[in-house]
Amino acid sequence: MALRKTCTFAVLHVTVAFLVVWALSGSPWVGGAAALVEPLCNTVVYFLHEKLWMRRRAAAA
Repeated sequence: MALRKTCTFAVLHVTVAFLVVWALSGSPWVGGAAALVEPLCNTVVYFLHEKLWMRRRAAAA
């Protein structure tokens, strides 16, 4: 479940990052570059964060 949730989050995050940076910069190339770097880094952190919370829930049960 964590991997599936992470993948859908990644798609949404990349899309939003691309659109926001494109709107702010006026360049789809800058938007694309930002959409590849920042959201992908955040997605890895999100996955690790989710796994940590899953372990906490399992330990509390």
